[in-house]
Amino acid sequence: MEVVDHVGTTMPEHAMEGSWDGAPGGGGVSPSPLVGVVGGLGASSGVGLGPGGVASKLSYDLIMRNLSPHLFAYMGIALCLALSVTGAAWGIFITGSSLLGGGVRAPRIASKNLVSVIFAEASAIYGVIVSIFLAFQVGATHRDATTGLYPAEDMVAGYAIFSAGLTVGLGNLVGGICVGTVGSACALADAQNPALFVKILMVLIFGSAIGLFAVIVGILFVSGKKLGVR
Repeated sequence: MEVVDHVGTTMPEHAMEGSWDGAPGGGGVSPSPLVGVVGGLGASSGVGLGPGGVASKLSYDLIMRNLSPHLFAYMGIALCLALSVTGAAWGIFITGSSLLGGGVRAPRIASKNLVSVIFAEASAIYGVIVSIFLAFQVGATHRDATTGLYPAEDMVAGYAIFSAGLTVGLGNLVGGICVGTVGSACALADAQNPALFVKILMVLIFGSAIGLFAVIVGILFVSGKKLGVR
């Protein structure tokens, strides 16, 4: 006798009564929850479950084609904002502690060395701006009624938004840490020798440019690509 499972796949009766690995008479052990996940993927792509509840065909391509492009898009937006803010906070922590410590012995450095804190905060500002820009690129999308898959244009847009968010986030993370480390050294050097401030400030500016480069590349990634927006 054959039994039809919850995803419409015909299975022998002994497979339903057996254990997870498909051996009949396995004590009636319930299949693993993984079977439900695999079955859900298989149902949308015509891939059934074998007699033991194991997917007869499951590949990386199958999983990726069934993931919503919104997953990639919002992961990219979240990473862009979170990593950028983390880099800014880390940089402000490094340079701020040195600035306050050096200001005890040389109060004159407290004002002009605040530029290091501003450059570090710029990393967070870049992340916020790009995150808002990426969020406006996301719209509603649905699976194709015939194939059961998301449109190729929407999948590409989801990948592009994820790549842009990750690029901007990592760029601002390392940029913020770079600015904080150099700014810390700048504050301590200025406390000892004021003539060094302008020279180290140039290094600070180039370190801050790392985040700006990431922003430019991230915007190029999503140029002309909108998820679900036609």
